[in-house]
Amino acid sequence: MSLTQDPVLECRSVSKFFPGAIALDAVDLTLYPGEVHALLGENGAGKSTLIKCLTGAYKRDSGTIVLNGQEISPASTQESQVLGIGTVYQEVNLLPNLSVAENLFLGRQPMRRGFINQRQMHAQSRELLAKFGLDINPAEPLSAFSVAVQQVIAIARAVELSGKVLILDEPTASLDRDEVQLLFSVINKLKSEGLAIVFITHFLDQVFEISDRATILRNGRVIATKTLAHSSQTDIVTLMLGRELEDRIHDRAPMEAGETFIEFSNFAKRGVIEPFDLKIRRGEVVGLAGLLGSGRTETANLIFGAIQADHGEALLEGRRIRLGHPRDAIAHRWALCPEDRKSDGIVGDLSVRENIVLALQARQGWFRPLPAAKVNELAERYVKALDIRLANLDMPIRLLSGGNQQKALLARWLATNPSFLILDEPTRGIDVGAHAEIIALIEKLREDGMALLVASSELEELVAYSTRVIVLRDRRQVSELTGDDITTANIVRAIADETAVEAA
Repeated sequence: MSLTQDPVLECRSVSKFFPGAIALDAVDLTLYPGEVHALLGENGAGKSTLIKCLTGAYKRDSGTIVLNGQEISPASTQESQVLGIGTVYQEVNLLPNLSVAENLFLGRQPMRRGFINQRQMHAQSRELLAKFGLDINPAEPLSAFSVAVQQVIAIARAVELSGKVLILDEPTASLDRDEVQLLFSVINKLKSEGLAIVFITHFLDQVFEISDRATILRNGRVIATKTLAHSSQTDIVTLMLGRELEDRIHDRAPMEAGETFIEFSNFAKRGVIEPFDLKIRRGEVVGLAGLLGSGRTETANLIFGAIQADHGEALLEGRRIRLGHPRDAIAHRWALCPEDRKSDGIVGDLSVRENIVLALQARQGWFRPLPAAKVNELAERYVKALDIRLANLDMPIRLLSGGNQQKALLARWLATNPSFLILDEPTRGIDVGAHAEIIALIEKLREDGMALLVASSELEELVAYSTRVIVLRDRRQVSELTGDDITTANIVRAIADETAVEAA
């Protein structure tokens, strides 16, 4: 890669707006021939929106996209392929019931006398696959091969169709180490041939292994573009999370946690989260820190029974309990506010009132409806207590702002009088006012003796309210910070695996 060459592709001040949100805010991105360019950022940073604008799935609202010196405006993914931009996703978007050759040449099969020329198609397939180091029978169905081989076949098709820019969106998420190396060998070959490659992943080790430069997005804006040979993982993590490495502790109430309330021993789900031990006491906030894909959400869901553990045991006040389903957790008066409130939390077409009492009604049973008077009393109480801004209780919850939806979701679980509350990204995507109110609520619940587990990418928040912070990387716990060790600097070092603080 040489930055003295003319760029293959340039995004200049590309913006995309959705109702009530700016998804991309004047984003610049430059790709050079023979470059692997990592696109990094947490959930909601704007990565997917930018890719969709590049590939024609979304129409940008402003800005320009220039390919080989010519401005382009692809109106569909098919048009972007014709222009020279190919995309391969984590979930291979080919047809497993068709043969390898049929997948490679779908829509452009060689014909002879009105019929597909199978011999020619298979010969061309072998020739194409050989360029990518694959010696397989193209007549076999795609489903006969591993995910890694299917990824290479998808790349071969995308490069053959496009040939200027290749976008790889989380291509290694389902691969083991050997399969990753197979894919990287293909990427390096394409790089040497002058292809410009965009690499999206949450595995930082892989970013530094295969990429030349990285552009970091946060809240729809470009924070920086870095040459990785001159950067450390700590530098990149800091840019992604938007936190300066200040070796200090925020004002935090002294830890006055009670006895152990919940204990997990060697708790795990094979292929999802590595075995971990965890104790949570009454009056304690345990923070979960880590990058996207580190295992924060998986840990929260495993503890709540949304993912069923296949190893280890859970103890509640010293008694072994079963957590095979969320209803088991609810029966123990546990509560979970999920990361994605729109798809996993709120029921958009139900009213605010109905959403607030949903968990309490589920715990009581659907054949024993709550009295209307109690429903109204609970809804009004929590709307007032959490200052939920709304026109009336009968309005669909989807019409509320993100911050008010989040507070309504909290109200749903607080109405059940939980003994243990799990919050997954409780302040993501909400306004500053609601942000401060939710942090204050977390602190109040802790002071009242509730046990809380909070997963968050907001490091300063974790430092402010956590009595302990568990750091995760690659779906396993790598560090536990307590007392004066709870600083943004120590969390970032543990995430980046650079002089990580030893587990307490």
